[in-house]
Amino acid sequence: GPHDTSTGAGMRVPPHPHTGLQTVSWLVRGEVLHQDSLGSTALIRPGQLNLMTAGRGIAHSEESPQPRSPVLQGVQLWVALPDPYRQTDPDFAHHPQLPVVADGGMTVTVIMGELAGAVSPARTFSPILGAEVVLTGGGRLPLREDFEYGTLVLDGRAELDGVALGPGTLLYLGRGRTELALRGDGRVLLLGGEPFEERIVMWWNFVGRSHEEIAAARSDWESLDGRRFGPVVGGESERIPAPPLPTVRLLPRRR
Repeated sequence: GPHDTSTGAGMRVPPHPHTGLQTVSWLVRGEVLHQDSLGSTALIRPGQLNLMTAGRGIAHSEESPQPRSPVLQGVQLWVALPDPYRQTDPDFAHHPQLPVVADGGMTVTVIMGELAGAVSPARTFSPILGAEVVLTGGGRLPLREDFEYGTLVLDGRAELDGVALGPGTLLYLGRGRTELALRGDGRVLLLGGEPFEERIVMWWNFVGRSHEEIAAARSDWESLDGRRFGPVVGGESERIPAPPLPTVRLLPRRR
């Protein structure tokens, strides 16, 4: 976004499935109503976190509530689950309050992981970081040398290590850093974590390790009863059908 939701139905994403990942939903403006096959219902607003762990399989819907704000803007990040946890039980958590660190010319909200001594309550399955940095001047953030990092500008302008960036720009920072200098008047997402070395197959809404695993997830979703996914409680009745599998084998890919 930002997207104009003042006319029409606003955001409408009917029930659809996920496997092998976490969805990390973060808003800058507007609201989104989440409903899932566990029976969870949660309205997310700016500054709050919706964290859905798909594990072996979950289905959910996302839509604009009534009434709603006229503008919707935000991100949904997908986090691949490491092999020991990718068949875990599905789960959903809504975190209305997250730790905030204010330091002169910037205010940092720790969405996932830990930064500058502040620890998010969100459950993670590998060492990762997600933080929103609102700049009203500048400052420096401590980084871990063993993490790789990237930044995404959501609003305004930002200068990161001397590189000027505008909205929608993703800057890969690599690893081996101990701090990051930021300046500007904008909103930036700082993302990081240990490099994910596992080979994965990602197709449609599924993250797996083989063609057969993805094909089985698709078959389960397309079955009349939804099998492992189940119905979305309170969600729209019309589900999103899975697209046809490609005519070639899906191959695992490296990072």
